[in-house]
Amino acid sequence: MALKPQDVYVALKLLAARRDRAPYSHLAVQLVMSPSEVHASVKRAEESHLLHGPSLKNRPNLGALEEFLVHGLKYAFPAERGELTRGVATSYAAAPLRNVIARGREPAPVWPYTHGKQRGIAFAPLYKTAPIAALRDPVFYQYLALADALRDGRARERKLAEEELHRRFREAR
Repeated sequence: MALKPQDVYVALKLLAARRDRAPYSHLAVQLVMSPSEVHASVKRAEESHLLHGPSLKNRPNLGALEEFLVHGLKYAFPAERGELTRGVATSYAAAPLRNVIARGREPAPVWPYTHGKQRGIAFAPLYKTAPIAALRDPVFYQYLALADALRDGRARERKLAEEELHRRFREAR
């Protein structure tokens, strides 16, 4: 069993929901994935201890998920950057980091999306439907943007993302 980027994507959605896991069919609609993909992601995330099992209603294992995001995400799923494109802002260019990090002259990182409102450097999301799902759920969007800052940010961006995640995980406990 190997963890896939979409497994982290699903785990972050469950974290953002802050309640028991919705049925796979509902999660699939929210995440723009098939129910079978969501089911497989939940199973892999459980096996990796990022989610508790069915006895705890597949809730995120906060300690393990936080540790993985902060210390392992950038190694397991490093950022892939591309060319200038239209898309949805991520990493330091999206909330909550955009409020504390002043953008320089370089183009912002964006998930490629034809209906996006920003131009920037293409940044491959954890899962291809992230722009659509993130625009539907602001809390989920923020978790994905923080994860991207950890995947590819400079030291200051990573540190601020780590601090924000620690704060959010403390509140979730």
